[in-house]
Amino acid sequence: MELVSKSFVSYKIRKHEIPLNELPVGKKARIKMLSKNILPRRRLLDLGLIPNTIVKTERISPSGNPIAYNIRGAIIALRKEEIENVIVEILD
Repeated sequence: MELVSKSFVSYKIRKHEIPLNELPVGKKARIKMLSKNILPRRRLLDLGLIPNTIVKTERISPSGNPIAYNIRGAIIALRKEEIENVIVEILD
């Protein structure tokens, strides 16, 4: 499995793909791509945000940042800036 198959800059977002920070509460998505250029990339990979992982948006804080996600059974809060370059495919 390739962690980054294409350059994020040249990656075309398809119809059902959005940045992870735009996934609505209660929706599930499959991770398609992480940009090579985001600073916390290693941290996101360590948290389990690798391609084909299913994530679900659990809740958004009142200020809108951070956002809590269910990643492989763990609830993890991430800042919008950390995940805006993670592309996901909406599943439901």
